[in-house]
Amino acid sequence: MLTSDLFPAIRAVQAGGVIAYPTEAVYGLGCNPADLAAVQRILTLKQRAADKGLILIAADLSQLEPYLLPLDAKLQARILPTWPGAVTWLLPVRPEVSPLIRGKHDTLAVRITAHPTCRALCQQLGHPLISTSANVSNQPPARSATEVHQQFGTQLDAILDAPLGAQHQPTEIRHGLTGEIVRPA
Repeated sequence: MLTSDLFPAIRAVQAGGVIAYPTEAVYGLGCNPADLAAVQRILTLKQRAADKGLILIAADLSQLEPYLLPLDAKLQARILPTWPGAVTWLLPVRPEVSPLIRGKHDTLAVRITAHPTCRALCQQLGHPLISTSANVSNQPPARSATEVHQQFGTQLDAILDAPLGAQHQPTEIRHGLTGEIVRPA
């Protein structure tokens, strides 16, 4: 279902569905990270190996705390000035977080998004969202609701048609403990 209204997308996520929505640079596929059947569905739709891990986006740090080990003051001083914003950080993950989300890593990719649609989704849901580019692996990421529909058709529960952010490339990814840039913007 193609919609410009947040509420069908919110209802779809609450019902265990998978949605597509605009992010800072490309469309993303998302679901409730606590719903592992929905997470597996995203991996299947993308034809993506689970060991790579996925990104979580959130409206604020408290939404990410159930997934992350406590962050010390030094680490917070490094990451918090970049949020909300278009920087994704690899941070120490709680061991109980499913490998479907964290992959084979001892870190989790997380971002406090500044994108208004993403923030509104996370605020209304009260939890983070899985965020991975809306494309089949090794295909270009979708940059419009129409492109999402062309790649996935009716396999998604909602496609939120709203503007992308101002980024031209997917968000930069940095390692929290070292500050190293893992993926440039």
